[in-house]
Amino acid sequence: MDAHRKDTSSSDIPALCRACEVRHRGVCGALSASQLTNLNKISTRKLIGSGAELIGENQEANSYANIISGVVKLTKMMADGRQQIVGLQFAPDFLGRPFRIDSGITADAATDVNVCSFPKAVLERMIKETPELEHKLLEQTLKELDEARDWMLTLGRKTASEKVASFLYLIATHANPESDSDSASFQLPLTRSDIADFLGLTIETVSRQLTRLRKDNVVHISNNRHVEVPDLAALAERAAQ
Repeated sequence: MDAHRKDTSSSDIPALCRACEVRHRGVCGALSASQLTNLNKISTRKLIGSGAELIGENQEANSYANIISGVVKLTKMMADGRQQIVGLQFAPDFLGRPFRIDSGITADAATDVNVCSFPKAVLERMIKETPELEHKLLEQTLKELDEARDWMLTLGRKTASEKVASFLYLIATHANPESDSDSASFQLPLTRSDIADFLGLTIETVSRQLTRLRKDNVVHISNNRHVEVPDLAALAERAAQ
């Protein structure tokens, strides 16, 4: 058994936490058995339907959450009322901004999303009491910063073909974080319009590039949303990764 999974059979850890596949990779991996027990008593597992709002921009946040499965779409409202997709979150990302009264973004469920939610005050107290938890949150924040910088490169320097391939590669490598397969299968979490918005392209360009990838057998697309990637390395090459 892997070292980081050696505590999963411990009777000291709540059954729900033991069964959680993202616990060790998420912020809860920094908590002791007693802390997990205390958090479990006031946490709530929720299944959020696709399209539902999880966090509203500039709304006061009373809770935080770990993403257990699914894809969350992050958007920012412009002064003239237009919205821009600024990022995507996957399991085991942390949803919320500790020690901030409100959220600077809107978070919507791009797919059905399973989250583990807990009160803001409780987690912020744990952060102050547990340096390891604070360190884990910092790690996740820096990871998001690195990913944002990589996406800036994608948007600023890559061709339309590379942008679309990069988007598919992003989903393929995050849709099932436990998988170590050389292939992937997933449902597109965004509409063609949202993909175009995210990539700074037109809908026609997105559709054209998806068709090109399909004709070249880099991806297989069925029912307009289901994508199969037989060779992740080939997709990575098309994405200039």
